[in-house]
Amino acid sequence: MSVKLSPSTLLSLSPPLLHAHHSPSLISMSILRRLAPNHLTTHLRHHHRRRLATVAAAVRQDTTIWTQAPLSEIEPAAESLFHVSIDVSDYPDLAASHTRAGQYLQLRVPDVEKPSFLAIASPPSYAAEKGAFEFLVKSVAGSTAELLCGLKKGDVVELSQATGRGFEIDQIEPAEKYPTVLIFATGSGISPIRSLIESGFSADKRSDVRLYYGARNIKRMAYQDRFKDWESSGVKIVPVLSQPDGRWTGETGYVQAAFAMAKQIYSPTGTGAVLCGQKQMTEVCYFIYLSTVMFSHNLSEHIFFLQL
Repeated sequence: MSVKLSPSTLLSLSPPLLHAHHSPSLISMSILRRLAPNHLTTHLRHHHRRRLATVAAAVRQDTTIWTQAPLSEIEPAAESLFHVSIDVSDYPDLAASHTRAGQYLQLRVPDVEKPSFLAIASPPSYAAEKGAFEFLVKSVAGSTAELLCGLKKGDVVELSQATGRGFEIDQIEPAEKYPTVLIFATGSGISPIRSLIESGFSADKRSDVRLYYGARNIKRMAYQDRFKDWESSGVKIVPVLSQPDGRWTGETGYVQAAFAMAKQIYSPTGTGAVLCGQKQMTEVCYFIYLSTVMFSHNLSEHIFFLQL
């Protein structure tokens, strides 16, 4: 789904469902209800509702093609977060379905029908080279994700093909025209951002690429072992902790506040932003970003909005 806003373009992955334990809501039912004529009798209205229920049930039928694949690795990545790797080396079509950073897939664990929707953390090239998909999964009590995090190496899960349009980074190319890219992520929202950074978007050819990465404390911040490599690729890492201990000397509070204090957008018309995390963070960062660049004329910013 693409929604145009003036002066910026807001591109949204559809459906915006990348919670590990979230399922997409059906919109068909609400659309059909609006088509019901006002002059229908009570009997016909009841009949119509029964037909709608039948249609909705048909929509809910699972037409997803599932592939069984074993867990090749599962280990803690941070407090309440798990690194999960799934072997897809025997399924080249499944591996090839991941073509762009920001895509996601469905995952089911044994004996549970309700799937998890997981953003793929590894870059698209990783499946072809290593024969695996990697994920960063938040263990949420009572969810399918919690069951997944309790499995062991060798346990078999079911995967759908990768889907979603992902981050359309080609819209902020060439790098010389869009020298500034601002990236905002919180918690497990860093998962598709890892895919973006490691798949490459010419960060080293841009003058200002910043990642504002927020977590409650340092123990909840995943991928710290990758920060050095990300920095060497041209991405400046700005960790932000909302509840740090007394030894922390970096940014504190929330990522939107850290950005609001720094701002430093030197070329508004050549700036793009990627947001991935909690709804409140993405909304606030979006409006702070707009307020920062509103003084410029003929804006051509591209904001990639991924709601987790």
